[in-house]
Amino acid sequence: MSEPKAPTILVIDDDAEVRYSLGRVLSSKKYQVLEAGSGEAGVAAVKKGPVPDLIFLDVRMGGMSGLEALQHIRSANPKQLVILMTAFGTAQTAIEAMKYGAFDYIMKPFDPAKVLTLAENALQAHADMRSAGDYKPTINADDYREGIVGASPVMQEVFKVIGQVTASDVTVMITGESGTGKELVARSIWKHSHRAKGNFIAVNCAAIPDNLIESELFGHEKGSFTGATNQRIGKFELCDRGTIFLDEIGDMALATQTKILRVLQQGEIQRVGGTDTIKVDVRIIAATNKDLEAMVKAKTFREDLYYRLNVVRIKMPPLRDRRDDIPQIVDFCLQNLVKQKKARVAKVSPEALAVLARYDWPGNVRELENLVYRSAVIAQGDAILVKDIPAEVLASVGAAPLHAVANSGGSTPPIAPALGATMPSVAVVDPITAPATGAQPAAPAAYTVAGALDFLQVELSKEPEPLLERLEREMIVRTLRQLEGNLARTAERLGMTRATLRKRVDELGLQQS
Repeated sequence: MSEPKAPTILVIDDDAEVRYSLGRVLSSKKYQVLEAGSGEAGVAAVKKGPVPDLIFLDVRMGGMSGLEALQHIRSANPKQLVILMTAFGTAQTAIEAMKYGAFDYIMKPFDPAKVLTLAENALQAHADMRSAGDYKPTINADDYREGIVGASPVMQEVFKVIGQVTASDVTVMITGESGTGKELVARSIWKHSHRAKGNFIAVNCAAIPDNLIESELFGHEKGSFTGATNQRIGKFELCDRGTIFLDEIGDMALATQTKILRVLQQGEIQRVGGTDTIKVDVRIIAATNKDLEAMVKAKTFREDLYYRLNVVRIKMPPLRDRRDDIPQIVDFCLQNLVKQKKARVAKVSPEALAVLARYDWPGNVRELENLVYRSAVIAQGDAILVKDIPAEVLASVGAAPLHAVANSGGSTPPIAPALGATMPSVAVVDPITAPATGAQPAAPAAYTVAGALDFLQVELSKEPEPLLERLEREMIVRTLRQLEGNLARTAERLGMTRATLRKRVDELGLQQS
């Protein structure tokens, strides 16, 4: 059986020494390295084919610049992964690099370990892109005009109850955690009921101050209170012959609860400051994420109103209890984003879906929608990959397919090793990071400058030691490991004198053996 073909990496730089040195580093990992001595030659090589798996591209070259070449390359092959190389780490360079679709960028002079880490990250992303190539959507978003997506047994039960209550004016209570789609259920009930030609108005009871909610719901007469310069028609009047959705009703004040009860019992309201009774024909659908039964026992929610509202209850399941629906929800979100021209990404890799299926989703469907939007916007190809998922989600499920890379300078080593990677044996022990064996524990890794910093802030802040001191300790320990405990070379790498380094090693409690 033949061995798999080695990945092909094209190095585009007008400096022959850079091409040679970078080629030696990449060849050490058995990558097949090709070279181009200008932006024009690099673009021509990509268009001629075969297409390389990865490109290292210099920013400043004679003739066509790296950014111009990047645009031509991405135009010819939108999926092409490119790492820009620059000796000028300006904000403009970073912004333009990512704007035009670069996978990442690396500062000159190079650290070989950083080059290999970036190459591995990019090639892993390339493999994920290939696995997403045969992706087939699980649903057609046009078939889900209600916006409620899911084929799981618990959601099928929800759909059944919706169908059962649409034929009558029964009051419905929808319960469930925030972000589960309670308002979508209420709108679905309204659309399929005989009141569909009437108004549907949603009122978030938690978002309106207690002194204003009565005016919002029932209206007010001119001069009824300070600031009431005109008569106002309330939501109940506006919803006559329609449906009103009272979201977060558990946050409603007891005084207002009494007036809601009157609407349910007698079908009438009075505007604030008014004396006339106004008849209204309104269907009420309520929702809450609170335990109303407990509130009734605590006398913070009226028992009679509770029974009036809770005629039929629909309990929305949290997303973690219907993980099989995640691929369908992702497809629904992506198709709508493409249709609204908010994103061009229409696929998701199997690896990314596997990560999403393991996450607990405390924000439920709303959080998943937000993540899909965010990931689709930053995705560099036509599919959401694992690398596009926020670092905090990856860390939560223990997924870290990419190595962390620090782009703070050409000589800075990677901030975090790959999961399962073996650190070289060196004569330095950090009593905090490795109190027992001196081995560096594996940690979820980030893959961009911002991701690396986010990772550090989260991880390092877990210790009682101040963040900057902790960060200094980490950098000294890791650099000493990389340089096998050589104080002189470590001091030079970190930009300090040998005496200063020795002093900091003593002050930070690092032990040399």
